[in-house]
Amino acid sequence: MKIDLGDLNAFVAVARAKGFRDGARASGGSASGLSEAVRRLETQLGVRLLNRTTRSVVLTEAGASLLARLGPALTEVETALDVVNGFRDRPAGTLRLNVPVSAARLVLPSIVPRFLAAYPGIRLEVIAEESFVDVLAAGCDAGIRYDERLEQDMIAVPIGPRVQRFATAASPAYLDRQGRPEHPRDLLGHACLRGRFASGAMPPWEFERDGEVVRVDPTGPLLVTLGGAADLAVDATIAGTGIVSLFEDWLRPYFESGALEPVLEPWWQSFPGPFLYYPGRRLVPAPLRAFIDFIKVPADRP
Repeated sequence: MKIDLGDLNAFVAVARAKGFRDGARASGGSASGLSEAVRRLETQLGVRLLNRTTRSVVLTEAGASLLARLGPALTEVETALDVVNGFRDRPAGTLRLNVPVSAARLVLPSIVPRFLAAYPGIRLEVIAEESFVDVLAAGCDAGIRYDERLEQDMIAVPIGPRVQRFATAASPAYLDRQGRPEHPRDLLGHACLRGRFASGAMPPWEFERDGEVVRVDPTGPLLVTLGGAADLAVDATIAGTGIVSLFEDWLRPYFESGALEPVLEPWWQSFPGPFLYYPGRRLVPAPLRAFIDFIKVPADRP
């Protein structure tokens, strides 16, 4: 009897995850694909392996017996492939990353040119968007997100500066005309240029000083989608339209040129830097493994 190894892997993924959706997330496939593979395996074996309900997947006696012997064997296969993968001196292939626009602008520029120079056989595809996505379902190998937006059961590796700050800024002309805020609540009396996520959620502006946390929800003449439209908000701020809140590193060139002036700097809140995240599975594609190892080495180390 000739059984497809992929069908066996599909069965183990579903059995271990106790569901097709979670199995798809763990294995990198689709729920429908796993369902078809398991059904094909059951047909070839002539025995039911899983009892399916609308809410759960339960192993039959035959399925439990198969998993007990098959699981360790497939783990050994994955381990063997990992070992072979390690012999590749020059990893090659495509690496697909799903990242927020801020990471594409502030984190990756200092990494990507060096990485591609070190690994000329790797082609890097970067998809920039703000919404949190299932990286596997989106056809990506890994993603970059901040800690509060990481899914459970993902492996997270620090990438980029480990401490960042949100900054508020306005043009000197606007501040000369409207006055300089001294406390975050003063922003309620100013024109503030806001941003919201693609989901429609509009986060408040949060400040912190000496243990005091202040959240304000100011209004203003411009609302943009966070990420791709942030440059419009910056341009409007430079033109004197109002006050903006954005990553400090995004605004730094304008501070240095004098086009923008920091507002409420003692109140700027720090937050941890982003993480590269990927599914917690044993077999990591060679291009992704190379990227993980690369970002773990400081840029100033040869």
